[in-house]
Amino acid sequence: MIVVMKADAGEQQVRHVVEIVQEMGLKDHVIVGTDLTVVAVIGDERKIDQGTLEQAPGVDRVVPILHPYKMAARESKKEPTQVRISDACVLGGNAVAVIAGPCSVESEKQIMDSARQVKAAGGHALRGGAFKPRTNPYAFQGLGEEGLKLLAAARDETGLAIVTEALTPSEVDLVSEYADCIQIGTRNSQNYKLLEAVGKQPKPVLYKRGMWMTLDEYLQASEYILAQGNANVILCERGIRTFEDHTRNTLSLSVVPELHQRSHLPIVVDPSHGTGYARLVADMSRAAVAAGADGLAIEMHPDPEHAMTDGAQSITPQGLADLIVTLKRVAQAVDRVIDSNG
Repeated sequence: MIVVMKADAGEQQVRHVVEIVQEMGLKDHVIVGTDLTVVAVIGDERKIDQGTLEQAPGVDRVVPILHPYKMAARESKKEPTQVRISDACVLGGNAVAVIAGPCSVESEKQIMDSARQVKAAGGHALRGGAFKPRTNPYAFQGLGEEGLKLLAAARDETGLAIVTEALTPSEVDLVSEYADCIQIGTRNSQNYKLLEAVGKQPKPVLYKRGMWMTLDEYLQASEYILAQGNANVILCERGIRTFEDHTRNTLSLSVVPELHQRSHLPIVVDPSHGTGYARLVADMSRAAVAAGADGLAIEMHPDPEHAMTDGAQSITPQGLADLIVTLKRVAQAVDRVIDSNG
């Protein structure tokens, strides 16, 4: 349920509604929009006294939300949420952002070269894993904090924002110290303690859909982050497992317009994990922008043949530069833009 405040409602009236909600034993979350302020009421709806809320000064109306996800629902916030990772990387507006870089941080030379090439190509943020969840326990699992330090050095030189993954609740504070945006990967998409942990810190969260999750399950899980007070959530479609075997996963681009219908949160598409093959990344990137994606998360490696992780799905620096040129034309065709990274 949401309490929609009148356009001229003051801060004191909003605080009064919050106090009423808390007295009912429920949790509040204030959402300030362009035109209206909304108070989301979270918890057991049997405790809600709708009449008391409707009569509170400054309240316009009380609206039940039928979806099990409340704060992520479009009804709670009509205008799209914009999440700012950096001045050059804002998700949810008219501009489409490109987040690119290697699957994992392997060495100082590799990540510095990657950052320079992403910057030169016109990308807006650098992705790279310092902690890597691997199916095989003997595979390379990242450089840990040393990898985070290398990412920070790459940001210092290029100005690119850093997007990197946290695997456990105990890592969140450390990753948040270095990163501009914390990624939650598909394997952790229903690790609710981890979702709560990233919800308690202020950095934006790039939250990837679980490869097995329906959209309802995905949006419900996103509430774990939002309910802790972090409104800066970026949804990411990275493909799901199906019976198809011509790709690593099935990249369901229909979820992009569907998520825009259901939620106010920005949506990024990962065509690298979504297909598993570098040869398919450019076409699916263009299709994602045409479908309405607010950004792309693309794996790019300076030397894909010798990448320690996911080389087969990583495009080259030249491939990224060529792709961004064509993405600008696609974006223009659907009344969007891909700005310079500054």
